[in-house]
Amino acid sequence: MSRSLKHSVRHMVRASLYNPRLIALAHALLRPFPALEEEVRVLAYRLKRTGRTIPAPLTQKQLQQPQQESIPKSYTPQLLFDVSELALRDVHTGIQRVVRALLSEMLHKPPAGHRFMPVRSNADGQLVYANRFMAAILGHHDPEREDSPVEAMPGDLFFTADLHLAFPFAELQRMRTQGLRVVFTVYDLLAVQLNTMPKAYRLAFGDWLDGVLATADALVCDSRAVADEVVEWLQTHPDARSSSLPIGYFHLGADLEASQPTQGVSPQDEAALQQICSEPTLLMVGTIEPRKGHAQAVAAMERLWADGLALNLVIVGKEGWRTHELICRLRHHPQRNHRLFWLDHASDAVLLRLYAQSTVLLAVSYAEGFGLPLIEAAHHHLPIIARDIPVFREVAGEHAFYFNGESSEALAEAIRLWLALHSVGQAPQSSGMPYLTWAQSVGRLQDCILGGHWYRTWTPPTGKLKKLPVVSEFCWTDDSNPQ
Repeated sequence: MSRSLKHSVRHMVRASLYNPRLIALAHALLRPFPALEEEVRVLAYRLKRTGRTIPAPLTQKQLQQPQQESIPKSYTPQLLFDVSELALRDVHTGIQRVVRALLSEMLHKPPAGHRFMPVRSNADGQLVYANRFMAAILGHHDPEREDSPVEAMPGDLFFTADLHLAFPFAELQRMRTQGLRVVFTVYDLLAVQLNTMPKAYRLAFGDWLDGVLATADALVCDSRAVADEVVEWLQTHPDARSSSLPIGYFHLGADLEASQPTQGVSPQDEAALQQICSEPTLLMVGTIEPRKGHAQAVAAMERLWADGLALNLVIVGKEGWRTHELICRLRHHPQRNHRLFWLDHASDAVLLRLYAQSTVLLAVSYAEGFGLPLIEAAHHHLPIIARDIPVFREVAGEHAFYFNGESSEALAEAIRLWLALHSVGQAPQSSGMPYLTWAQSVGRLQDCILGGHWYRTWTPPTGKLKKLPVVSEFCWTDDSNPQ
């Protein structure tokens, strides 16, 4: 087989593996067979990985060479903002909501002293300017517009808030030898912390993390808790990184309306919105997966319903991994569309109305990187019942009602207690919770990646950790929590 034919076949196979329609079809066919689905996902990942290797970290000498080159005085450095996963498929939730919000803010107000240039990786492992994607975003559809290869110079910065697990790290390392600085975002380490995560995702995330640690000049995280977890992970895996690594963090924005929200309200969602108005409503927001605690929440509500409490539970989130039994339970529940509502394709417009109409947000995740629904709830003065985990304490402080325990009894009792406190005006209020707008969030992010205000620096091989003096030790200022 000729080299050109091999390249064409490889390109076709990889394109099919990333085709959202084929992925959705395979998921629908395999949904009743979770064990088989997991094996197919592992096989698909291994096919994606074919031909890709994690490059070894560059030496300090290699990194210093580009700095000797002269840079034209008139040259304005580029901030290469990665949209690889967003351009491939936008599922309008989680990380991609963050990427859309950051992209929107930086387009509106580009970083001072930089040219803001969205980029993406293509099927051939090249980093290219995302011209077509941006033309579509801005409403300038131009099918003739080309995504030309990125040209990097010393002083340029590549930053990704996206999570594209098949990222071409070898290409980034080549560009680092030209003077490019590289900063990745880490939202959580759940895939290397929890064995309950799907095998294909654990494999892919593990390879991605290896590539990040071999390539990045610095990391930013979405909370102090995650930044500390990264440090702890490096302490127990000292061979994962051969040079010092600055680590910063920034909190996300609470104003959903500033994140290019999706629009539209289906008749089914409108019916649910009308029906929940008459009784107290608990709202859960997030993809349905085991770590989010949906099973415990439904079981707790069943206890309360059995005791005659008139309460609604609204779940907003798409079907995730390893949830076949729970999804069947939700679809065929006797309280479905009476007191139990699952909105699996709700737009952001629907979510905004739910934040305004609900009685309390129920956040029962066993593990999170941040907890975006908490600050979105606070933005709408919606009270919060949350599991007592470190990141929720970091985000909500004293402005949430916390519970412990993994049983349905424990959560049902916590809900009863909150209802009693709420009825006499003594439940914690989220209205005083500090939070940022997306504009302020971008400002904190730029303090890290452009201003060099890092929270911690990991220094191998001794495993010693030094704290940098500074601004990235989050101190909420008067510009927080705009009312």
